[in-house]
Amino acid sequence: MIDKAPTGIPGFDEISRGGLPSGRVTLVVGGPGSGKTLFALETLVNGARLRQEAGVFVAFEENSRQIVANAATFGWDLPALERERLFFLDARLSPATIHGGEFDLGALLAALGAKCDELGAKRIVFDGLDVLLTLLDDPAAERREVYRLHEWLREREITGIMTAKSGDADRWLAERYAFMQFMVDCVVALQHRLSERVSIRTLRILKYRGSGFAENEFPIVISDSGIEVSSFGSPMLQYPASSERVSTGIARLDAMLAGGYYRGSSTLISGAPGTAKSTLAGAFVAAACERGERALWLSFDESAAQIARNLRSVGIDLAPHLASGRLVVHSVRTESRGAEEHLVDLRRRTEGHAPSVMVIDPISALAKTGGNVAAVHASLRMLDHARTRGITLICTSLVADGETDSELTATQISTIADTWIHLAYLVKGGERNRTLTIVKSRGTRHSNQVRELLIADDGVSLADVYTAGGEVLVGTARWEREAELREAERRRRVESERRHRELELVEAEVSARISALQRELETRRAELESAESEEAGRRDRMESKLGELRRRRFDDEFDAGGDGAAPRGGSRGATSER
Repeated sequence: MIDKAPTGIPGFDEISRGGLPSGRVTLVVGGPGSGKTLFALETLVNGARLRQEAGVFVAFEENSRQIVANAATFGWDLPALERERLFFLDARLSPATIHGGEFDLGALLAALGAKCDELGAKRIVFDGLDVLLTLLDDPAAERREVYRLHEWLREREITGIMTAKSGDADRWLAERYAFMQFMVDCVVALQHRLSERVSIRTLRILKYRGSGFAENEFPIVISDSGIEVSSFGSPMLQYPASSERVSTGIARLDAMLAGGYYRGSSTLISGAPGTAKSTLAGAFVAAACERGERALWLSFDESAAQIARNLRSVGIDLAPHLASGRLVVHSVRTESRGAEEHLVDLRRRTEGHAPSVMVIDPISALAKTGGNVAAVHASLRMLDHARTRGITLICTSLVADGETDSELTATQISTIADTWIHLAYLVKGGERNRTLTIVKSRGTRHSNQVRELLIADDGVSLADVYTAGGEVLVGTARWEREAELREAERRRRVESERRHRELELVEAEVSARISALQRELETRRAELESAESEEAGRRDRMESKLGELRRRRFDDEFDAGGDGAAPRGGSRGATSER
């Protein structure tokens, strides 16, 4: 494994697996404004600042004092470094000087050798070497001087950087000096182009002898601290997966998600304009701040004051959290910078504020910052950045109503987001109502029902599912259907009450008949009892009369004067005859 000299440029040392080849030569090529000089200078400055390695900067095209002045905007304090570890040399030559006689770099290299020995230089930059070679206007002399420079660097084992122009506009120049790419150990190509009127810079390592490297093209950003290469970080996906739940800020949505979002997960809320995407994000942020967590809100094309006002109208008050500093809202115009610049800015703000929850509203706006490819890459990096830091991320995405059928969003983050909530309009009966659907939620059970999203002055809620004939009804259609059912239920109650009253009347009538029959039965029984009593009395009287009659007959037949006397009249037959 070869020794490497770290550049200190964020992202580059990562994709180059350590930096530039130490003690060897690197060629940095690119078109105008691609950042060649800045890349070489920042490598030199970081060597002096971070590794205490002295360096020399040789300028063949631009005045060295102008380079130092331009670099002052990056906060590197070059004057202080010049006094101790850096040396800037103007090596610009006029065409008259070169064509006045045979020219070579021998004298220049001898002077540089003495200066390098004096400083103990470990790094050296030859900026704009192609300018010198163009002035020579002799291919043989050009090759000779480049090889002379290359051998000088190798002999001294100094980490050398040469910059040269290359691009579509200078194709003839790139072809003329293509031999330089074969001669050096490492080639870094920078590119600056416009895509949909947005400036985009990229970097690619074309070759690296003796070392592996990331071969893809990576976006770069020139910020107020220098160059930053946007990479995905380690190729291995290693970040924690928490089982802790955090509230969405809406109780019924928590229930639909079996408790809320996972801590450190990413959630996409997509929908047409006005479907309450920002409202759901606001409810989540407010709930987090009330728990004492820090939150960051990145808003595209909408000011913090406007966000706070709009959310206050639906019962979500962010003002206390903004005042306390728990919530920071950063609003930026989308087209003011490229997608990668937005990413770099987001990274710095997360490092400064250290939020546990974050909102990007809407992430689909990145499509206006240099084309769809740039937006997709920046969006994926933003999600990766949040995951590696354990930040619970909410991204809103603007889509045309009905686009959810394609299961894809403009930035394609729907494919890697852990949870996808889609908001839509249901237009029926001359009105537009909001609905909410959970398209997916990885690692957790979740509701598959379409809910009506209700927004009122006192907050956001979800209505119970209401279906009729296999169709979900919301708004007036639901109200009308419920009214129909209520009316049908009222009619059933009225009919039931009518039948109940009729039954009561029938029961009363039957009961009255039964009472009358019972009374008649009792009367008949009384009559029968009376008749039976009279009959018994009659029989008693009859028996009494018969007894009396017998007694009378007994008096006629028996002698009343003495017991046991014989009848006076002789036998019953004699009496009958008389």
